[in-house]
Amino acid sequence: MENKSLDILAFGAHADDVEIGMGGTIAKFSEQGKRIGICDLTDAGLSSNGTIELRKIEAMNAADILGVAFRTSLSLPDRGLYLTGEYIKLIAGVIRQLKPKIVFAPYFEDRHPDHGNCARLVEEAVFSAGIRKFKTDQGEAPHRVERMYFYMINGFHKPDFTTDISHQIEKKLEALRAYKSQFERTEESFDTPLTNGYIETVEAREKMFGKLVGIPFAEGFKSKVPLLIDHDLLGESR
Repeated sequence: MENKSLDILAFGAHADDVEIGMGGTIAKFSEQGKRIGICDLTDAGLSSNGTIELRKIEAMNAADILGVAFRTSLSLPDRGLYLTGEYIKLIAGVIRQLKPKIVFAPYFEDRHPDHGNCARLVEEAVFSAGIRKFKTDQGEAPHRVERMYFYMINGFHKPDFTTDISHQIEKKLEALRAYKSQFERTEESFDTPLTNGYIETVEAREKMFGKLVGIPFAEGFKSKVPLLIDHDLLGESR
């Protein structure tokens, strides 16, 4: 695992979670020269379509499209993301090694239990990674994440803030289409919500978020703490 610190580290339960929730935002900040990493907690071995090997290839292709600097998987059990000390320690170790300024995880309220469990594990790990006496397997030095936010996968929730992805929406959709095994319906594929116009649903959601703030497309995020906007009421930087 590389030692260079990241500006953003996004966690997902499965490869494609991060792209669904914040692929446009990743592309946006990558274009600005920010270093961004993705950590998938599982290899999605229980997915109805595709294989672990194919999903890994698709994940790396999607990461390349978005300009991600680093991607890894912890290979934890799919549908087994329970809140355990072992898993918290593993994730905290990743945070300490990659030293991100900002961490993203799925929003807690989601139809898929793995997404909510991923959020809880990452939140615990973010806290533990900053504790000096908390021990990880490799003995990494403590690292305190500056901020943690939550992206949406399934569902439409009122966002606490949005990012303008009007210029990155096509890149986001291209990254999602890289997961052909998940989103492309074929004669061999098993019928799931993902193979029934899911990408179009995501695009419609981002369009709706955009309408809320008067732009073509936006991604919505949740935050547990208030946001500090460093502008006055006229939009001028202080």
